[in-house]
Amino acid sequence: MREALAKDPEGTVRAVAQMGYQAVEFYAPYFEWTDVQAKQMRKLMDDLGIRCYSTHNDEDYFSAPKIERARDLNLILGTKYMVQAWSDPKTKLDDYKALAGNLNAVAEKLAPAGLKVGYHNHDAEWKQVEGQRPMDVIAKNTKPTVMLQLDVGTCLEAGADPVEWIRANPGRIRSIHLKDWSPDPNVGYKTLFGEGKADWKGIFQAAESVGGVEFYLIEQEGSRYSELETAKRCLEGYRKTHG
Repeated sequence: MREALAKDPEGTVRAVAQMGYQAVEFYAPYFEWTDVQAKQMRKLMDDLGIRCYSTHNDEDYFSAPKIERARDLNLILGTKYMVQAWSDPKTKLDDYKALAGNLNAVAEKLAPAGLKVGYHNHDAEWKQVEGQRPMDVIAKNTKPTVMLQLDVGTCLEAGADPVEWIRANPGRIRSIHLKDWSPDPNVGYKTLFGEGKADWKGIFQAAESVGGVEFYLIEQEGSRYSELETAKRCLEGYRKTHG
């Protein structure tokens, strides 16, 4: 919903709430909102009965010059988690350990405000570096309070098993991006929820019995439909699969 959100943030949130979505996740441009804009969005969400449990943040939002501003906006929006959305792929495990160390430090800084930290994977974190998968290194070197937000589609594309990962990290997969993936190079991430390779029933079972999942987020990187129609169809697919 990136294009729609950029053009009309409040109208977009109202539209997905009317479809039946119960939560949204604002990505990096939310950082440019004024306090007034953030408060208006919070009021709209409260009026609609929809929540923003987490935001997606650029890596530098966790830096000293920006962390307090990001914290304050998240408190206005009523979020629980500030998720680092991306870190550039690295060639040394020590660099991933440093990333984990920074996530721990940010978690300590945000804890007094009642906010928690998360990390969102892409495909690079599943590809071995110096004989280990970076995601394993990140998980091992972060505190249990740091959420490991699973992006299913990139996990599948890299050849990893989402169910195995969830079961290997009990209680830490507290939110999941429900992004499907097709091995057809002409489709890839543009496949709609439920039409790709993901074993959604297995993923849901593992997430809810072991992973500690608190909320799901449908992510879609384009499709053959408009953004709003795509969101509608993906929600329908989710309801048919999950119930």
